[in-house]
Amino acid sequence: MRPSGRNLSQMRPISIETGVMAHAEGSCLIRVGNTHVLCTASLEETAPRFLKGTGLGWVTAEYGMLPRATNTRNRREAATGKQSGRTQEIQRLIGRSLRAGIDRSALGERQITIDCDVIQADGGTRCASITGGWVALRLAVNKLLKAGAITSDPVMDHVAAVSCGIYAGQPLLDLDYAEDSEAGTDGNFVLTGAGRLIEVQMSAEGATFSRDQMGQLLDLAEGGMAELVAAQKAAVV
Repeated sequence: MRPSGRNLSQMRPISIETGVMAHAEGSCLIRVGNTHVLCTASLEETAPRFLKGTGLGWVTAEYGMLPRATNTRNRREAATGKQSGRTQEIQRLIGRSLRAGIDRSALGERQITIDCDVIQADGGTRCASITGGWVALRLAVNKLLKAGAITSDPVMDHVAAVSCGIYAGQPLLDLDYAEDSEAGTDGNFVLTGAGRLIEVQMSAEGATFSRDQMGQLLDLAEGGMAELVAAQKAAVV
């Protein structure tokens, strides 16, 4: 039995509320169980300097966690004067993942920045950020299309992510914090709506895993993706 009482292949409840920020070109509040992330998309009509003259656009991301998103208060990173290595790694993952679903030529020489702010954390914050970040990105692109600023849709496919792991010897889908903190193997799977892999992050946390177990976790992730993509589609209708 999982600590949460869920079945091995059961996702936490998913909800995505859009239009939660008045000034952002795209925004949503994604809830995956007790993990809540505010995602916004901000459009700039110029691309980064390294893309000047290439005709290519750029999607990047920033990630942060509110001090009381967790059980104990975390000091704001701004107060320390630098981001942690974990924060930098996560925001790079979000940016890479979302760029994989974008035709940068169709976007043109402009940049969209996705901000992911964790309001409440209970495991899977990077996965929720990617899933909600895609919704914010989709809404921002919709505004560009409606305004006639671009004529071809640069969003090629859905992008979402889910965590899976081996807990008490069993493969589990969508780990919450209690499961993630005790998992022998932990993995994050980023996929497209068509089931193409963008990135897989897997590591042994005190116990090695087999190729067969890795395949079992991927199978679980693919099942979870169907629910995540369905929630994305419902949010951007």
